[in-house]
Amino acid sequence: MYYVYVLRNPKQFYIGSTNDLRRRLSEHQNNRNVSTKNRGKWQLIYYEASVSEKDARNREKYLKTAWGKRYLKGRIKHGL
Repeated sequence: MYYVYVLRNPKQFYIGSTNDLRRRLSEHQNNRNVSTKNRGKWQLIYYEASVSEKDARNREKYLKTAWGKRYLKGRIKHGL
């Protein structure tokens, strides 16, 4: 399985994809990822699973667009 995930810290969001969600979340939380290093504690707030890596990458790209961010806000508005 491949995953697209959204992380949140008090100031920002981070969108990424991986094939091992638990490992990747641990890397973000322990400052072992360059993109999120030293930016505070991250919390997983949303994820989607896909069988295809290509589908997961395309979904990640979409969620990073203005349309995708609007979709996410509507999808997780009560969870924030």
